[in-house]
Formats: sequence, C-alpha cells, structure tokens
Amino acid sequence: MTQDRTQDKTLDLVAIGEALVEFNRRDPASTAYWMGFGGDTSNCVIAAARLGARCAYITQLGDDAFGGALLALWRRERIATEGVRLLPGAPTGLYFVEHGAAGHRFSYRRSGSAASLMTPAGLPRELIARARRLHCSGLSQAISASARETVAQALAIARAHGTLVSYDLNYRPALIAAADALQLLRETLPHCDLFLPSVDEFQALTGLSQPDDIMAWCRDHGARAVVLKQGAQGCTVWEGGERVAVPATPVRPVDATGAGDGFAGACLAELLRGQPLLAAARLACRAAALSTQVHGAVDSYPRRDQLEPQPG
Repeated sequence: MTQDRTQDKTLDLVAIGEALVEFNRRDPASTAYWMGFGGDTSNCVIAAARLGARCAYITQLGDDAFGGALLALWRRERIATEGVRLLPGAPTGLYFVEHGAAGHRFSYRRSGSAASLMTPAGLPRELIARARRLHCSGLSQAISASARETVAQALAIARAHGTLVSYDLNYRPALIAAADALQLLRETLPHCDLFLPSVDEFQALTGLSQPDDIMAWCRDHGARAVVLKQGAQGCTVWEGGERVAVPATPVRPVDATGAGDGFAGACLAELLRGQPLLAAARLACRAAALSTQVHGAVDSYPRRDQLEPQPG
C-alpha cells in the first residue's frame, strides 16, 4: 500500500467531481422549491470539513450566479478553492428533488455542464500532491469522457505523491451503462486504498447482494479495504481479511438526500484524525443517520459537537 507521507502534506482531503445547485421541494403539496447544494464529492468534503478536516475541492463551474453561490458555500465551510475553475459559456449543473411515498426522486439539468468539460490538462497537480487523501467517485467519472480521463490522471498523480485514494462507487444508470461502469470499477479499484460502495448499486452492477459475496468480489479485484453502505442496515467493514457489521443508528428519516456522501465524509474525517476504520465507520453511521433528519444534502451534515457528548 502507498504510504501516507503525512509530514509532507498540508491538506487532509481533496476531492474531485461535479458540484450542483439543489432545488428541493420539501412539501409535496406546495410548488415551492428550496435552494441548496449537492454533488456527491462536494458533499463529501463539506461533511468532512464540518468534522475538522482541512479540505479542498477540484472542479469547474459556470461563470454564473449558481457557480458563485457554490464558491461562497465552500468558502463559508473553509474549503480551499484554488482547484476550482470558472468556465465562461458553460452552465453550472442543477438538480431538483421531490418527495413522495416511494422516497425521493431526482431530476437533473447537467448536460454540457462546466464540470463535464474538465480535462487532465487543467488539473492542479500540486493540490493533489499536498493532500493526505484524494476522494473521487464513479459519478465523477461518468459525467463525460474527458472527466473520466481527468479522474484517471488525478489518481495517477495521487499514487505518485503518496496521497491515499478513496473511491465511492455512486453508480448512476442515467449517466453510464452498467457494463461501462463495471469496467471502470475494475480499472479503478486496484488504485484505491478505500472503497465505499452501497449494496444496492453493487447489486445493480454485479448481481451480488450479500456482504460476504460483495467483499469477496472486491478482494478478488484488488480492494485493500471496503466499507459497504447498507442504508437503514448500517454498513459492513472489511479490512485485513476481517469483516465486521456495524448497525445503523435508528431514526425516522425525513430526507435521505446525500446521506451516503455524508457517511463517506465523516468516515474519511475520522480516518484523517488517526482513528481505525471500524471506529470511523461507526461514527459515519451516526452522522448519516443525523443527516436524514434535515431536508437537503449540505444543510443536513452534522458538526462534531452534534456527534460527541460534551463534557460536564
């Protein structure tokens, strides 16, 4: 495994992908939408930053009001933005969330977005080199062919500079065919130190649904460590040949938008504090459960004082 050369690093976590502006229809009886923010890897770094990690983000935004709102968000959350480029003439991606008896439903307006036009030539190599961890996702790869090449180059830079890599599967069938997503997974997994799939998307890609079978597949395809997200059932941690089930924190969810991204961010923040993977996954389960109690993605992520008891 690539060593975490912590003494050479000035950032804890840098992520790459597409950030979007969210419009959430919280009340099904109303036509009003509440503006918020989303995008899986952006959600992850925000969740990690709220728990104390020093974070940065790499993406492209439209030079528009929505791009400006995202930049302002990251600055409020103390996330470094030198890896963010504004691209005139290309839009910032949007998505809409509606809620019903079957759960939440998404509609996207991201075709031709600035983030989908990322290229390897625009990567801030130095930013990746000075981070302890790089986080990316299958969604980061799926938005375009050039974004896929950019993520591959980011992984190569990370490996060359001792930056550990985490990878969230985040398979989206509307963006990429299952066969293509599975091939990307096979290509990417050997380059990653931590893999964060969910059981539903893994079943969609491979037909496997049991944790033992999924872990065996991941091991056989080069995984070093895996945290399998299982929603209301919690998660399963595999590291060093040992598999441990971690129960979820019981809650009545209001809105699960971005809960898996928040789980990833909390887990990474704990690892960056020096906690073992099992302890990190336990805290991440608590953070994800809390996040389902608030509408929206970013608005829902807890801060450390909400997760840990206060003295006295």
